[in-house]
Amino acid sequence: MSFLDRIRACNKRDLSHYRPFVLDGTHIGFVRQDMAEAIRPYADVFQVGDRSIVLVPSLRTFESRTDAVDKVLRSLIGKGMMTTWRDEPYAVTPAFGAPAVFVMERAAVPLFGIRAYGVHMNGYVRHDGGISMWIGRRSRRKPTYPGLLDNTVAGGLPYRMTARECLIKEAEEEAGIPPEWTAAAVPVSAITYCAETHEGLRPDVQFCYDLELPSDFTPVCHDGEIEEFMLMPIEEVAAVVRDTEQFKFNCNLVIIDFLVRHGLIGPDEPDYVAIVQGLHQ
Repeated sequence: MSFLDRIRACNKRDLSHYRPFVLDGTHIGFVRQDMAEAIRPYADVFQVGDRSIVLVPSLRTFESRTDAVDKVLRSLIGKGMMTTWRDEPYAVTPAFGAPAVFVMERAAVPLFGIRAYGVHMNGYVRHDGGISMWIGRRSRRKPTYPGLLDNTVAGGLPYRMTARECLIKEAEEEAGIPPEWTAAAVPVSAITYCAETHEGLRPDVQFCYDLELPSDFTPVCHDGEIEEFMLMPIEEVAAVVRDTEQFKFNCNLVIIDFLVRHGLIGPDEPDYVAIVQGLHQ
């Protein structure tokens, strides 16, 4: 196994399993084939063709699109297509920074291949000339990726919240990090990937932050999403990423990005150029 294997795993997909999702001539997602058939009866909302899915042109406003799509998704609960409902609205946009054309329940976003955005923070400690990183273990009761390792703080970016606001909220809830500390976290990169997962297609963007934490601070989860935190030497973290599948798939990329930026993966690594390029596909 290698760091490059982790990057490749986050970009493994077969687009023949999906149909382009189009709104007003703009490609906004990829609908999974089984989801395409599930929404075919809702012809007043979706025009389901053999090669694409189109949101019907009569839905002209943000509100009408949001309401119409929401009603379809709620009707699919219990029919095998959606097994969970998070009650978290995500913006559907043609590009980052563009106005949302409608919002969609978070659990349905991968089923429609909508690009989602999130924030991930590396909380680390310097000691004796070295670096250790706080690693969380996801609750085994979580509906997604239970029990896998995670970054110090991570969360999806919901509608009408900035990345910084989201980071501050998640850091306080997931790790008990005071807001004034998180306000000083440094935005360092944005990793991109397109992965086919059991949830659907995830052509996502994760905004990465670094925060150096005091050596006497221990993260404490307040929302039940993380069951334990471990302070691990960065060399051990790197080995776990490289040699195992213990981390949630996209968290690997966030850590690899950290290793590159802090000089722990350098040009002497045979895959160095491919690794650096692979973080931004």
